[in-house]
Amino acid sequence: MRRIRSPATLIALGLSLSLASCAVGPDFVSPAPPDVERFTPEPTASRGGGQLFREGAEVSARWWQAFGSKSLDDLVEEALGRNPTLEAADAAVRVAQSNAFAGSGAFFPQVSLGSNSSYNLVSGDATNSTVLQTPYSYFTKQVQISYTLDIWGANARNVESLDALRDQQIYRKQAAHLTVAANVVKAAIEEASLRGQIAATRRVVALEEEHLALLQRQLNYGAAANADILSQQTVIEQARQTLPALESRLAQQRNLLTALAGRYPSDEVDATFALAQFSAPRDLPLSLPSRLVAQRPDIKGAEANLHSASALIGVAVAARLPNVTLSANGLTSAFQLAQLFQPGTFGYTLAGNIAQTAFDGMTLYNKQKAAEASFDQAKAQYRDTVVKAFQNVADALRALQSDARSVQSARVAERTAKSYLETVRLRLKFGFVSQLAVVDAQRAYLAAANVRIQSEAQRLTDTVALFVALGGGW
Repeated sequence: MRRIRSPATLIALGLSLSLASCAVGPDFVSPAPPDVERFTPEPTASRGGGQLFREGAEVSARWWQAFGSKSLDDLVEEALGRNPTLEAADAAVRVAQSNAFAGSGAFFPQVSLGSNSSYNLVSGDATNSTVLQTPYSYFTKQVQISYTLDIWGANARNVESLDALRDQQIYRKQAAHLTVAANVVKAAIEEASLRGQIAATRRVVALEEEHLALLQRQLNYGAAANADILSQQTVIEQARQTLPALESRLAQQRNLLTALAGRYPSDEVDATFALAQFSAPRDLPLSLPSRLVAQRPDIKGAEANLHSASALIGVAVAARLPNVTLSANGLTSAFQLAQLFQPGTFGYTLAGNIAQTAFDGMTLYNKQKAAEASFDQAKAQYRDTVVKAFQNVADALRALQSDARSVQSARVAERTAKSYLETVRLRLKFGFVSQLAVVDAQRAYLAAANVRIQSEAQRLTDTVALFVALGGGW
């Protein structure tokens, strides 16, 4: 260690090195948006099945309100306020923020206080003294100050990396917010779909029971056979067999909604949902492709991860360069406590240290190469996230275009199946058709009703998928 006798010299050296400092490693630049003009090979149809895609429109932060259900709005807000996943995400942000603040402490001198008191008796044999041994006390109070100059910007790059990790946690929290809201809406739509299927099945069962009663009256007058009765009873029981599975799935959806709201299953949410409560949004926002990378939390999180990896390259490079540490130690010492601060008891040491690793078995070099490889990995992960985000939007658009045709066809099929069933039942009264024809018509109507319900629910779910794919208003 080289001693610097003049404080002025020490200060001058520190200032000159600080002014000359620079941050080694790459300066991060946000990736440019993909150079694409649309999400699908062909231009997106502006209208389909009553829904209008508005290109360039931004997604509302409360996109779930577009479905027109006050009960759904209230439940989403409750889930966003109580869901434990979001509470954990918020805590993760605070952890990352505190780590970033902790990293900033390296910019300041490190100061420590020390106090030492001792009671001593020196051996006469050790000192070869004939004087009578006398015990004595010795007191020392000192202040130690050390400061490592950030000549190569290692501290700056480290804090830059920590700030990027904090941003990543913020974006993860936003993604969790979006996921919770989407899961609540999709679970509510699934509940509505199941309730619709259960109601349709019960309607068919009621119709079949009416028809069974008619057959039993006809049997009394000899106009029907016992085989017809047995056949109709079989149809009724087959329809009833589908109810337990549907009711079980409905109960599971209720449990899911309750859990998303941060409640235990015994404290079930009050709101119930039917398809009639929802309206498919007529106007659907469709952000420009160049805006998608600024809206999706997962893309912004991947960018923050890339930023952190870039900064860590600078940290690894700086570790291979000379390191300068300045230190100062001021103390006062005396044999009596009352004399500690009297003239002549003070002393200080000013020192500067320059250290450079001469040989480490290529450790620091390989750490730098690892940091550069991590950056390449983060870059590939960022691109993968962007590609999948564009795929999500394209998938949602394709699904909605298909849903529009599917819902229209399902509605026509249900109306046709219902009309056919009514016609067949009427013809059965006059003996123009067999009981088998009625059974087939009943099955066709139940299947058509369930397909219509599921098609409408799928359209709503795919609308949710589009809102989520576009970033959910973030």
